[in-house]
Amino acid sequence: MKTKILILSMALLFSLNIKAQGMPTYDNTNFISLVKQLIESGKQTAQMIKSVKFLKDAKESIEKVSSVVQQLRAVQEIGQNNQRLIQVMQNELQDILNSPYIKPDEVSRVMESFDSIVQNSLDTVDFIDEILSSDYLKMSDAERAEILKEKELESKEMVSNIKTKTRRYKDIISFRKMQDKVNNRETNY
Repeated sequence: MKTKILILSMALLFSLNIKAQGMPTYDNTNFISLVKQLIESGKQTAQMIKSVKFLKDAKESIEKVSSVVQQLRAVQEIGQNNQRLIQVMQNELQDILNSPYIKPDEVSRVMESFDSIVQNSLDTVDFIDEILSSDYLKMSDAERAEILKEKELESKEMVSNIKTKTRRYKDIISFRKMQDKVNNRETNY
């Protein structure tokens, strides 16, 4: 390697067509210094290439972790929304169904209304389990995160729907209660 560099540099010097009086001079200390600088520069370049590869690998690892964290947050939010649905079903629905102002034929409609939301919630949980436990058609983490985000939005809509339906049924009960009081009041005119 050193001989190739020496031959190359000598060829470079002779090709410059240098003319001087007397004997041509050759300063090998400058040449040795140049060769040392070139070798050191090569070592630094090799080290920089290793550093760039390491940083690139680190970036990919961070992106994978970030994607997993996003997926975990989406699953956690869906779980919290399903917990809210269960709480509403346990507390609010029982009050609605036990109200004397809900007619017997309306009970089945109320149950069907809430049942469809709960069934949709259970289907979402099954779908999420399928996405996370298998490769699900070999999708990337970004695609998986996007689907989970969509399901998270759907679960938020379900919570909103169940709250709206609960509020509507409570309003109906409240109206019927008030109507009953008005219709059954004592008249002392």
